[in-house]
Amino acid sequence: MSRQPQPTTRRYLMCRPTYFAVDYAINPWMDPTAPVDTDLAVRQWSTLRDTYRSLGHRVDEIEPIAGLPDMVFAANGATVVDGIVMSSLFRYPERAAEAPAYLNWFADAGFETHEAKYVNEGEGDLLLTPALRDPAAGTSQQFILAGTGFRTDHAAHAEAQELFGRPVITLQLVDPHFYHLDTALTVLGGGDIAYLPDAFSASSQRVLAQLFPDAILCAREDAEVLGLNAVCDGRNVVLPVQAKGLADQLAERGFVPVPVDLSELLKAGGGPKCCTLELRGA
Repeated sequence: MSRQPQPTTRRYLMCRPTYFAVDYAINPWMDPTAPVDTDLAVRQWSTLRDTYRSLGHRVDEIEPIAGLPDMVFAANGATVVDGIVMSSLFRYPERAAEAPAYLNWFADAGFETHEAKYVNEGEGDLLLTPALRDPAAGTSQQFILAGTGFRTDHAAHAEAQELFGRPVITLQLVDPHFYHLDTALTVLGGGDIAYLPDAFSASSQRVLAQLFPDAILCAREDAEVLGLNAVCDGRNVVLPVQAKGLADQLAERGFVPVPVDLSELLKAGGGPKCCTLELRGA
């Protein structure tokens, strides 16, 4: 890589997994018969939060609510661009009460809030890119990469485009293990991404190849430990410690891998990004 990726200070919202459990199964990772150590989940989550702070980022916390074991996965709580919030509208009733809890937090914090009309699961399926340069137009433009196929309705993509004023690129997910876009694709700094090609339909693979010809192609063994469920501040990439191959690929591109262990939260299909909602323009 000829340039050196540069970090920028970010603001994140997180939710302590005080009530974390796997009481139901709404994705292939979840097995209600397997034991869960909530105390371990809290310790691992705390390390993730402290890691962000050690990198210079601000972390706000929303109060967890008893009976909402997946509320720890803050990325699904909303999408925030330019200080504007689009609420989530969850696919499964087990998570439905999370949406108003997050929206109330944003309203109390002074954000401009909008209730979603269509099913969407926040930043799980709506990922904002850095400004990408269009050589033909000579300008740069941010895009929203938007997943559909399992959790977010296609109609929510148009809703996000109208609210946030960014072009939306629809990507079709086809593997139920990668049920959210943020489990199959990571937005990096400088217009780079990393993704697992097999998680997408053939046509969406072609779209990604055209938009990001130099993308990092993640090996399946790294994706299967949710290595792509990572958080990048432009240079530092916080990712699961188990995704060693992806960490090496990132380092080769000039990024700094920051490994963390969220193995307990992985039992519910979650990783660093799932636990982290970026508050853009706040």
